Order: sequence, then C-alpha cells, then structure tokens
Amino acid sequence: MGTFEITGGRRLKGEIIPQGAKNEALQVLCAVLLTPEEVIIENIPDIRDVNKLIELLSDLGVEVTKLEKGTYRFKAANVNMDYLISPEFKEKGAALRGSIMIVGPLLSRFGYAYIPKPGGDKIGRRRLDTHFLGFEKLSAKFNYDVSESFYYVEGKELTGNYMLLDEASVTGTANIVMAAVFAKGKTTIYNAACEPYVQQLCKMLNAMGAKIGGIGSNLLTIEGVESLGGTRHRILPDMIEIGSFIGMAAMTHSEITIKNVSYDNLGIIPDAFRRLGIKLERRNDDIYIPAQEFYEIETFIDGSIMTIADAIWPGLTPDLLSVFLVVATQAKGSVLIHQKMFESRLFFVDKLIDMGAQIILCDPHRATIIGLNNQYQLRGTKMSSPDIRAGVALLIAAMSAEGTSIINNIEQIDRGYEKIDLRLNQLGAKIKRI
Repeated sequence: MGTFEITGGRRLKGEIIPQGAKNEALQVLCAVLLTPEEVIIENIPDIRDVNKLIELLSDLGVEVTKLEKGTYRFKAANVNMDYLISPEFKEKGAALRGSIMIVGPLLSRFGYAYIPKPGGDKIGRRRLDTHFLGFEKLSAKFNYDVSESFYYVEGKELTGNYMLLDEASVTGTANIVMAAVFAKGKTTIYNAACEPYVQQLCKMLNAMGAKIGGIGSNLLTIEGVESLGGTRHRILPDMIEIGSFIGMAAMTHSEITIKNVSYDNLGIIPDAFRRLGIKLERRNDDIYIPAQEFYEIETFIDGSIMTIADAIWPGLTPDLLSVFLVVATQAKGSVLIHQKMFESRLFFVDKLIDMGAQIILCDPHRATIIGLNNQYQLRGTKMSSPDIRAGVALLIAAMSAEGTSIINNIEQIDRGYEKIDLRLNQLGAKIKRI
C-alpha cells in the first residue's frame, strides 16, 4: 500500500497542464471494439483505471500500440470472445468499474457480452439497471447470475426503439448509445446524460460513420448503420482535475495558471468556485488563479446560507463536491454541501474534523461547513484515502495544513490523477511518495 508524506503550508506558483479526462477515456476506449479498423486516441491519461482498461482490451485481443506519450493506436480486428468466460477476465473485470462499458459495443458488434459485477469506489450504491434496461429495450435478453455475480446479455438482432431512461446515467447513456449504433432502425433515448464526455463519445462515433443526432441535449437519436470505420480522436482535459487545482490554489494561497482547460466545456464549475469567494480569471483557454489570503462564501439573495449541490449536467458534477467541501473549511462564512447521488461520499469528513475543520455531518448526504477564515490553520495528521475524489480532497487539506501529514492507500488517488505528486512538486509542493 502506497503512502504520501506531505509537508504542509507551502505556497505553489507556476503553470500546470491538466491530464486527459478519465471519464471520457473509459468511454472512448471501449468504443474501439465497434470496428475492426484502426482507431487512434490522443491525450489518454496515464492513470491506474485507464491503464487497467487498456490492459483488458489487449487481453480481449485488441492490438494496442503506444505511439507516444498519451497516444495509442487500437485495432480490434481479432477480438477473442472466449476470453469473456475465463477466470482471468472475471478477476480483472470485477476490479474495474469502467469494464461495464465494454458490454454495449460487444453486444452491438458480436451479439452478446458477459461481465462480472464491476468494482470501483466504495461511495455508495451504484446500480447498473439503466444499462441493462436499455439493452432490453433494444430487444436483447438479460440475465444476472447472483451466485457468480455475473451479468449476461444477448441480442443477435438488435432493433431500434424509444426509451426513457430511469436516470440520466453517464455510463448508462454511453453504453446504450454504443449498443444502438448497429441496431436496425431508429433508437431514441430521452433523459440521456449530456455531459461533455458523452458528447465527445457521440462525436467520435459519428466520425467513425455512426448517425447520432441531438448531441449535447438529453434527447439522442441513433439511426442504425451496418458498420463503423476507424478514426482519430482527442480526449478533453479533465474537468475534475481542473476543479481540484482551483481548490488547491485557494487553500494554499497560491498563484497558478491552469493551461488549456477547454473552458467552454467546464459548465458552471468556475462560477461555483466564485460563489465560495475564489477569484479566477479566464485568459484565452487558460485559468489564472491569483494568490488570495482570504475568500468569503456568498449567501443567497435573501441572506440564507449558500447550498452547493450536485446535479445532472449542466449542473455541478458530484465528483467535485469533496473538493468544494475541503476548500470551504478555510473560507469566511458557512455553506451546506449536499451530495445527492452517493450516500457514502461524505464520510471522509471525520478526517478533516481531526485536522481542526468545523464540519457538521447532517446525514449521509449533507454536511454543513463553518469556515475558519484562515484564522486557524488545519493540523497535519495521519489518514487514509477512501476513494479517488476524497483522496485528492485530503491531499489538498494536507498541503494547506500546518506540519506533516501522512495519507495511506494512495492507490485510490493514482486511479484518477496522473503522477500528481511529481506535477505538484514542480509547482513548489513537498509531497514524498513512500
């Protein structure tokens, strides 16, 4: 188990380039299974979850060639479907949440797919019903073996259909879209997720020859085609990492510039940080954050306490609420953080309380933060990272704290953040990997 030793209280300065988006990478990498032709993908982040998925694709028989840093060529001409029933696949597939998105393309191209119940962050219940209900709407048959924790889906003749998703699931939408590209006739998906990463997947599929309309909205239409060809695709910068860097700059009173952020794809993230009193400035496609000694949380117009809550796109992504929570601990004022989607994601706040933060955990979904206004610095402590996003929030807290902090189980952070210690040390941080 890896460990970070962080010396807190250091100010950062300089420029940093965000990695490619993890959530987009997991989708577009699975899309290479839809064609026997070459697909080149650029700006792939070098992180554990993505590397595991690339390894899984290779095990399936996809030819994988690394062309340069972050750029790979994939050719799925000889997919070994027998691998799906192997003990090795059951072990590897179960260890990776993103493995669920191989089901849609395999079902679409080969008529069947199997997948073990996937793992991932322990942040609460993460059901997969939306995926399989969508496949059934396309006339596939679904079965779940409880004793083996294995999902089976078969559909030799997929047929387009109208469906209203029970939730605007990002991975569910992506999986169903990939399953529908070869379905006969027209598929209409209402209440589809419309995050930039889903938009990117749809644009990539259209470049391969798919016919997808309504991109960017919650109403997608897919006209089935006979086959898809190759393409070249570039992954967006990771909005979660960009938001993490904004919060990190505020907490450590640092002056940094985040380069090439694809600002127009950040939605309300910059304005949400401004509501915490954080100054940031758009400079072309960069974000400049000046050093701030103090920042004050806004109130609503009637003077009531500010609430920051997650919502489906274009609302605020739930993946950043952990960062907003930790940043609020040193602000002036109070804020209610409402994590609607996952019921276990706020449980890391006990570690912040140990560091001196004033937080009331109201229930599994809500926490009230009374900002310290930088009058009292957080104290260094020993803690463990429970999941990717809480892990980076704890890292931000440790970087701002007085003294030395230890964070165990940093494999969770490595799942979502590329060489985060080395990149932040270049800005002046002092993070030692043990």
